[in-house]
Amino acid sequence: MRRLFAYCLFALLVGVGLIALIETDPGYVLVTYGNYTLESSLWLGLLALALGLWLFYQLLRLIYRLLGGKRSFVSWLDSRRAHQSHQSSTRGLINYIEGNWLRARRQLLRGVQHNDMPLMNYVLAARASVHLDEPESAAEYLQAASDAEPEAAIAVEIVRAEHKLQAGDYEHAIAVLEDASANVAKHPYVLQLLQRAYEGTGDLEKLLALQPELLKHKQTTTAAAQALELKVQQQRLQSAATATELHSVWQGLASQQKQDAKMLQLYVNRELALGDQEAAEKSILRALKRHWDPLLVRQLGLLEGGNASARLSKAERWLPDHPEDAQLLLCLGRLCLRDSLWGKARDYFESSYRIDPSAEVCAELGRLLVALGEPKVAAAYYREGLAASTPALPELPLPDRTPSGHLILENSSEA
Repeated sequence: MRRLFAYCLFALLVGVGLIALIETDPGYVLVTYGNYTLESSLWLGLLALALGLWLFYQLLRLIYRLLGGKRSFVSWLDSRRAHQSHQSSTRGLINYIEGNWLRARRQLLRGVQHNDMPLMNYVLAARASVHLDEPESAAEYLQAASDAEPEAAIAVEIVRAEHKLQAGDYEHAIAVLEDASANVAKHPYVLQLLQRAYEGTGDLEKLLALQPELLKHKQTTTAAAQALELKVQQQRLQSAATATELHSVWQGLASQQKQDAKMLQLYVNRELALGDQEAAEKSILRALKRHWDPLLVRQLGLLEGGNASARLSKAERWLPDHPEDAQLLLCLGRLCLRDSLWGKARDYFESSYRIDPSAEVCAELGRLLVALGEPKVAAAYYREGLAASTPALPELPLPDRTPSGHLILENSSEA
């Protein structure tokens, strides 16, 4: 209270002093401009000047609020536009997820305006164009994405490659991806896309060469890589044009691959196809020493030429260890035929038939029995073999036969 009284007293004294000073000497101010003249006392002029400066300051503050600062009109307008852009982008993303491609693309492109990060909008608009089967529009939007964000050039190339793969254009996809694979450590997904592209073109050699990188960056499994390598080696065996080339491919296989049953069968089949019967026989016998394989035993019975008696002796030594192996018995029967042992061949074929009445052994028995003068028994085996090799027939009505062998007609009057 005392302080307030002191302030009021001080203000009153200052006011009285100013009034006394003004009355003692009011001063004089003259301002002329052209034909206009303004006269005033010094104190009134100073008051007018102070008022003018205050108004000028308020004007500057108003301009600043309109044009600059976080609370300015321009800032508010920009914020509103950014909000609308965000809303359009969000609606576009929702429609894209729901599969409304046309609406999604329109809203995503609308959201590009006043968007600090238009990359996603352009990329999704390009993907929507792919779904709409408009590749030219997709290419246009991807180029816009690359122009808008130059640092994302590799990412845009990856998206472009995905579009090529989706369209089945594997060659162009490979061209794009091989350029993007310069720095695989930063873009390991490129390896997966390259794998899909090589699978699409059937280029197993390049696919095999890609496996170390895929394993290094954990884009595949060891089992998948080994399965692919086995498939490539099988293709190499199948494509070998000469016995020398076939032997070279075989020698290049890993020990584990040489012991694979399918690989062995393929190798032997290829040797037989190239006419190298002796090499095929050696391969079969060498493989059977390590591991028993009925399919390889079957191959032995298909060999032509050479010493059939020696093969028969070797095969019969296996019989005590594999008495119930239908393929071994089938092989023994064929070797007996090559050695002109007709009765023995029949016994082996019938033993194989009792274990596994396959179409193949039925056909062998039928052929042999026809040659031995037993056509009725042979016909029975042929019928059984045909039934075994034919898909199940539907249940259908069939005509009856009289004991004399004539068909019974449905309409007796017509008979």
